[in-house]
Amino acid sequence: MKSDSDQVRLGNAGETLADTFLKSLGPDFRWELAFPELNEEMVERLRGYGNQETFSAGTRLYTHGDCRIDMFVVLDGEVSIFLRSPERDANVFVRHHKHNFTGEFNLLNFQGAVVEARTTVPSTLLRISRAQLERLMRAEGDIANVIVAAAIWRRIGIVQAASSGVTLRGTAGDDQMLFLQRFFVRNNYPHKIEIVPAEDPYLDIASLPAVILADGRSISQPSIPELADVLGITELPDPKMLYDVAVVGAGPAGLASAVYAASEGLNTTVIEGMAPGGQAGSSSKIENYLGFPAGISGQGLASRAHLQALKFGVRFAISREVVGVEQIDGIHRLTLQGGITICARAVVVASGAQYRKLSVGNYQKYENRGLYYAATAMESVLCRDQEVIVVGGGNSAGQASLFMSGFAKHVHHIVRGSSFSETMSQYLISRIENSAHITVHTESEIVALDGEPFLKRVTWENAKSGRMARDISTVFVMIGAEPNTGWLFGSARLDDKGFVLTGGAVGFEQGPYATSMPGIYAVGDVRANSVKRVASAVGEGSVVVSYIHRYLVDHKKPLWTPPVGAEMEPASSTGRKLLG
Repeated sequence: MKSDSDQVRLGNAGETLADTFLKSLGPDFRWELAFPELNEEMVERLRGYGNQETFSAGTRLYTHGDCRIDMFVVLDGEVSIFLRSPERDANVFVRHHKHNFTGEFNLLNFQGAVVEARTTVPSTLLRISRAQLERLMRAEGDIANVIVAAAIWRRIGIVQAASSGVTLRGTAGDDQMLFLQRFFVRNNYPHKIEIVPAEDPYLDIASLPAVILADGRSISQPSIPELADVLGITELPDPKMLYDVAVVGAGPAGLASAVYAASEGLNTTVIEGMAPGGQAGSSSKIENYLGFPAGISGQGLASRAHLQALKFGVRFAISREVVGVEQIDGIHRLTLQGGITICARAVVVASGAQYRKLSVGNYQKYENRGLYYAATAMESVLCRDQEVIVVGGGNSAGQASLFMSGFAKHVHHIVRGSSFSETMSQYLISRIENSAHITVHTESEIVALDGEPFLKRVTWENAKSGRMARDISTVFVMIGAEPNTGWLFGSARLDDKGFVLTGGAVGFEQGPYATSMPGIYAVGDVRANSVKRVASAVGEGSVVVSYIHRYLVDHKKPLWTPPVGAEMEPASSTGRKLLG
């Protein structure tokens, strides 16, 4: 499915970023799961959800960017799925024959299609609308499982094909380039990378990075909301709808809340500014999470949880941060970037935390230019066979050192304390101590960063032995995090560090997750005194739903009027820069 021309290598890396990312998701592509053939009994049941229609050869069923596409089951004839790219004509990805069905990951959400579907011969198809598909997914468990498995494997195959979607063009090491690439990877969106030489005299550096769309248009230096809107990744909520539960944040705690709430019949939406997964989504490997004895990558865990939520009908509002919340007559009105509003009867705050920074004067200059907060397959390609530094004493830092020791020439692990014993799991400590590729520098901290325009040299100081400087261009900073609660100031009570206070004398009701504001709960890392572990976050996210059920029963709202003037923000109003 992938030719050599589709592979873009960075430096001396032995594989592409796409290859490395796909390996992190798990096993190789499974064709039989991606393109199953439904049996006669299944097709007969599906007839109750759709309408039989006849199409002439060459009929376009849907194309790149179309949202809320229908599912088509082939009863007779053939439907071809085409991949598109800015550089080449559309090419066939797969041909669907009798009892195959169309659609991939966007069957489960409202995002834009990343492929085009056309009949290649006169065909008879069973057309199942999106509304009927949602009913089918709830009522036909065995068929739903087949559709879900096919949806995710098809998207993996499309990403692997690397000839569909868009091209991200920019210079190597550019911080904005890396930021946009992380958005594509975290959202499993098919894309290619084109690295252009910075010394090219004809290159307009000011316009880079740029995203080249499948139709040839170019967006220069897009913001995440702009990019998400034009690609159809954005799923703006309906401001006229009253949700039972609005979950703010799509980390482990938020995804758990969404899965449990939706599976129990609550109309649920999740608001996320970047992509599902939260901090856990940037972890190279989680080995102490129950049920995964060989470990699982943060991206892999996030993808599975996201898929689970979609299966139960959760709606995701991607690419917009929450900026404020107010309670009006018992209804919670959340305001998102751009003035978009969401109304819900109950709110789960699972907005997690943002990474802390080192106390070095020019630190900000090197963010994403040598300083990183995630040590995943994506970052491993950038520092292969080089010396790297990991800073921090927690489990995430330990996992990062072990993961990077398999790619880097050597890992220097810097920690301020005298040991890891009080902050890191013993299995990680033992592995680090036994690794010949990791050197631990205790009672040390980074005091200087140098290089132009990227990080090239790091100096750290040991309390006993003094200063040490090395030519190192990659540092992973994992020294804890600060809560993402700025949008809650003046609404719910916070502690002196900004974490949400819950339970006890503070909570509006009895229970460990109730905040000071009625109908609003907090779970996971954002909650004061919570245990900062993935398993704990998932547990809190699932348990809080039982409290929400009781709250909703006690606070029934029979009538509700949408906010005056509430209307969706049109996708064309983002003011993005379109070139060419």
